[in-house]
Amino acid sequence: MENIKTAAELIKNARYGVAFTGAGVSVESGIAPFTGVGGLWNQYDPKFIEINFFQMHPAESWREMKKIFFTDMEESVPNKAHEVISALEQKGFLKGVITQNIDGLHQKAGSKNVQEFHGTIHTLSCTGCGKKYSLDDIDLNEEPPYCICGGVLKPDFVFYGEGIPFMPYQKSVEMAQKTDLMIIVGTAGQVMPACSLPLAAKEHGAKIIEVNPQPSAFTGTVTDLYFPVKATEFFSKLEEELLSRFK
Repeated sequence: MENIKTAAELIKNARYGVAFTGAGVSVESGIAPFTGVGGLWNQYDPKFIEINFFQMHPAESWREMKKIFFTDMEESVPNKAHEVISALEQKGFLKGVITQNIDGLHQKAGSKNVQEFHGTIHTLSCTGCGKKYSLDDIDLNEEPPYCICGGVLKPDFVFYGEGIPFMPYQKSVEMAQKTDLMIIVGTAGQVMPACSLPLAAKEHGAKIIEVNPQPSAFTGTVTDLYFPVKATEFFSKLEEELLSRFK
């Protein structure tokens, strides 16, 4: 793969490497992206995860959310890209991951410092008292599931009309401003405010490696090294290169 040695050298020499991932990193785990060909919003109405709709029609919203999020996504497993990103963190080449995904696959693969910018499907919060629940602790046959206080439970991912959770947002911005090397994986760069993070990294002097089969909003603007391939292909080659040269 052309330029893979250059990418490996950049990663090896980085002081504070960060991966910034989007839906494309999980597509090869069987999780459909939200937009584009085969996207979830070509099959489902996004109104079901609008916060106002959820508050007014929680049962209807939950009925559709189960189909969208709590079948394939919950049962999915990490792919080679998730695994190598985790290995890069363990070996000290990366300091952490900022992900727009809510599937938890980075953690399943072993990544430790993961900022879930848009939240997660794996925990829920009571809209009444704020009590948190693990997904394993609730009965998804209830539509909607309820807290012991009687409040409706809401998944801890960001609905349309909601703001980004404060701590993941703050930590993600700090990482973006601190990194000297960001690896962008599988994101089109169209969702604000997440798409501002690579721009912040670039403004603070970071080198940008991008992995995406299709050019994104970053490709002709902030990207220094572009790989127009699937995530698993890139990270398989990167693993070979790093293991062979930088044991």
